[in-house]
Amino acid sequence: MYFLNHKETITHRKPHLMYTIKYVKLGILSPALSSSGGFLHHLHRTLLYASAVLALTLPAFTQQPLTIHSAGNPIVSDGSFYSADPAPIVVGDTLYILTGRDQAPPNVNDFIMPEWGLLATKNVASQQWKLYPEFLRPEQVFAWATPGRAYAGQIVQGTDHRFYLYAPVEQANSPNRDPFAIGVAVSDSVLGPWRDAHPSGPVISQSVPEPDRIQNIDPTVLVDRDGRVYIYWGTFGRLRGMELQPDMVTPKGHEFTVDTLTGFFEASRIFRRNDTYYLLYADNQAGPDSPCTAAVYHACIAYGTAPTPLGPWTYRGVILDVVSSTTSHPGVARFKGKWYLVYHTADARGGGHFRRSLAIDRMQWDDTVSPARILKVTQTHEPSPPPPPSRNIAPAALASASNQPIPLQYWIKALNDGIVRPNPLPPDMWASWTPHNPPTQWIQYQWARPVTLNESRIYFWGDHPAGASEGVAPPAAWHLEYWDGGKWVAIAGRHPYPTQADSFNDVTFAPVTTRCLRAIFDASGSDGHHAAVAVEEWEALASQPVARENLPSLTPSGGAPAGCGTGRPVDSVGAGR
Repeated sequence: MYFLNHKETITHRKPHLMYTIKYVKLGILSPALSSSGGFLHHLHRTLLYASAVLALTLPAFTQQPLTIHSAGNPIVSDGSFYSADPAPIVVGDTLYILTGRDQAPPNVNDFIMPEWGLLATKNVASQQWKLYPEFLRPEQVFAWATPGRAYAGQIVQGTDHRFYLYAPVEQANSPNRDPFAIGVAVSDSVLGPWRDAHPSGPVISQSVPEPDRIQNIDPTVLVDRDGRVYIYWGTFGRLRGMELQPDMVTPKGHEFTVDTLTGFFEASRIFRRNDTYYLLYADNQAGPDSPCTAAVYHACIAYGTAPTPLGPWTYRGVILDVVSSTTSHPGVARFKGKWYLVYHTADARGGGHFRRSLAIDRMQWDDTVSPARILKVTQTHEPSPPPPPSRNIAPAALASASNQPIPLQYWIKALNDGIVRPNPLPPDMWASWTPHNPPTQWIQYQWARPVTLNESRIYFWGDHPAGASEGVAPPAAWHLEYWDGGKWVAIAGRHPYPTQADSFNDVTFAPVTTRCLRAIFDASGSDGHHAAVAVEEWEALASQPVARENLPSLTPSGGAPAGCGTGRPVDSVGAGR
């Protein structure tokens, strides 16, 4: 999980209501209880009050689950419950999935996750789930934790048959530079009630058991067949591990670092299959030739293997391509003879990078090689009706730009993905930003066969006002050009080309038939200094709506699109601007 300004959203501290403290305050041992009648009266009141407080502080044990009739992925798709960072555990005939609960408003780029939720099913194929939306909050089990940050945890079963929750939370009044720490809770049931297994404080932080300077989140734990216990954790490319004592909380030996897993960013998940140990993780090795992602903000799921739970770890490849959210987080379970990969996406109604939802798909193996290879998982989605015919035929085009390879923080595919977010991240747009921005840039669409267009709409994004000479600002001017088979020809708009940021800029023109369309931008700025240009969405509109199945198929990628010129025409200057 990415870490964004986490301190800014915590504005107050709630008191920790412990029923033992309330018990004393009610005065069971006070002098007023001298008569047996008084004693019984106060005892009755006390027991009622303590029971009420217990019900408040241990909600997962008493709350009634909601029944979810899922249609596919995401499991909860209607936007009623956003969930992330799955951690499955199988107990008897039930698959449970611990999940963080996303509650960020649509326009807030932060992980607002005040509590954990829990999903449960006895049959994945049935698509029937029980949802405990308010499973547990950090402050309900860890007296030393602050409210508000229920990050990616995991529940495992110890050799004593009890259940242990490893949870990254913020430590109140932390002496460390980063307040995130890992606590451990224990329960006789997955459903709780939970209590702190290490009440004196976290078992891992920047102070304990050894000083470190990493952010201590995303724990994953393996209880091996011989009863030995291992934990891995870390983010921002820094992965640490160590062995724990059988008590599940005390270190056994020193921490160690892992630096052999290519592209490791965060979200590790360890498990064993036969005699091989597997570690899945979010991988953000980025670049135009990366097997993972073209944009650095995105992550795929990769894995490594080792002959022992302590390593050495060997990178083995990518098993899940990038999802619709920038973050990705794996969970793995073998349930009733089948293996499943659980992950999150932004695909639910109203979803986004900070409003994610769980998905689950089958995970298959290639046992013809040693160690056995995990096959790439195919992302599935709930059935949906075909989209209605649309004038916008940009989704059928191959997008390219003058600044390829695109800077890694941006994504060329954002131009025609049909999404404009209220508070976008860099990979939600194409942009031309460099330390020395050029005066002119262009973006281009190419279709597999000629299309006829008479309108285009473009959505500029900026962090500086129009006319700026730095940062990202709307262009000083722009215009369209089309390829007529031998040269680029400027398109004269019926009205001047608008340059408003944070809204669609519409231009209409006489119909043109072409395989290639360009938008050329004259950057804002002066005296040889220019702002960059950023585009969230670029629509190319036909004169009549076109059904999706009738759109021309995508052109294969690779360099400049075949059949279109690469230079800027001399007759384009001043056209329609």
